[in-house]
Amino acid sequence: MKKLILLFVLCFNVSVFAQKIEYSIVVKDIETQLPIENAAVLIMKTKQTLISNHDGKVTFMLTGASNIQVSETNYEKVTLRWGALKPDMFVVYLKSNNNKLDEIVVSKEKPFKTLSKIVSNSRQKLADSYRLKVYVREFFMLDNKYSYYNDGLVNFQFVARQKKVNTTLLVEQNRSYGLLETDVSADLKGYNLNNIMENYSNFKYFDPLLDPKTKKEYDFITKGHPKNKNYYVMTATPLNKSKKAIDSFEITYDPEKKLIIEFTISIAPGNIPETEEKASIGSKHITRSFVKVNYRTDGLDYYVLSSNEEIAYDLILKDKVKNIQVRNNFVTTNFNRNNFTYSESDVFKEKSLFNKKNKILTNYWDISGFVATDEEKAILSSLEFKM
Repeated sequence: MKKLILLFVLCFNVSVFAQKIEYSIVVKDIETQLPIENAAVLIMKTKQTLISNHDGKVTFMLTGASNIQVSETNYEKVTLRWGALKPDMFVVYLKSNNNKLDEIVVSKEKPFKTLSKIVSNSRQKLADSYRLKVYVREFFMLDNKYSYYNDGLVNFQFVARQKKVNTTLLVEQNRSYGLLETDVSADLKGYNLNNIMENYSNFKYFDPLLDPKTKKEYDFITKGHPKNKNYYVMTATPLNKSKKAIDSFEITYDPEKKLIIEFTISIAPGNIPETEEKASIGSKHITRSFVKVNYRTDGLDYYVLSSNEEIAYDLILKDKVKNIQVRNNFVTTNFNRNNFTYSESDVFKEKSLFNKKNKILTNYWDISGFVATDEEKAILSSLEFKM
């Protein structure tokens, strides 16, 4: 009888540990009690990475036990033991580093040369063969109304060629809601999944700063990171007299490893060129541009962790002007040194997922790196209803 009871207990425990359970975590600032956006949550057992949304929330599925690591550039890293984790909403509090080291960095080397070195070193570090499983999504607005959405779970296969990175895109799942007008969808403002990921890896965005002619249009300042003693922050802002430079840069980097950890590029309102009175038909007038990209270092591994791009522009037509706004996100959920074996027919060669028929096998959007906020869920529901 005792053997039967023991066997039952063992079988019960095995079945419990074999179940796939959904967990939700909210990341907050311990002092302000406010949610922390863009915190990286690493499931140490599966190596899956998630990024907290505007509400500080991440959701994931887990079979068995695993410790959880939570980190963000401005806060101290926290590791949660599995025993403390509950399936219901679990709040994780992060403590600010409070380094307050924001004085200007004095160096014999000019900031331009420093930037050249860290960009070159970061490029070389990324110029390798590996694959990233990435959750991608895009919100599209036409004349200030949400009219289209797509997302997908994809794999970018990286191959380094002559110190530059080329990617191959394989789509696992995807979905699209809403409608795009022909004159808009035919030429979205430079939106191309492969191009974007390759630009993140090749640091194409830094070309204006690294051009000897254009660099004179910028003012460079390097300071210690205000909340992390291990990092420096370099800013490059257009000079008032500049006629060419319009973007402002903020680059967080590790001065010891000479690696870029994060960069932000934006256009200040005062730098946006005015629209010509008689603009040509089909021309685009940018009204907003914002790019933020984060990179992760994990031992010898270094890769794109997440990104957020927003662009808004006026499309000049014959009889009217259309306002176009696009917001897209990349979140790397898994890094792997082993590349896929695939046939050429598996490769996705279009610009965007709106060119691909829906393929939904699981509710991947709920557990694939970036949970939609309540506001975003309402947008998706309204677009789905229109289909």
